[in-house]
Amino acid sequence: MQTVILAIILTALAVVLLGIKVLFVKGGRFPSGHAHDIPELRRRGIKCAHSDDTGRHDKA
Repeated sequence: MQTVILAIILTALAVVLLGIKVLFVKGGRFPSGHAHDIPELRRRGIKCAHSDDTGRHDKA
């Protein structure tokens, strides 16, 4: 039982720490993980696999 409680506490702590900017900064949000939103990937010509599969074009 102690292991379950410890796991719940650690999971809750991880969620709070990962979301601290979102929770406590006005207008804060998680950074985008999409390839078209990362300048270095665009510079290297790396495109989003999803947009390649669907035929859509990135915003680059």
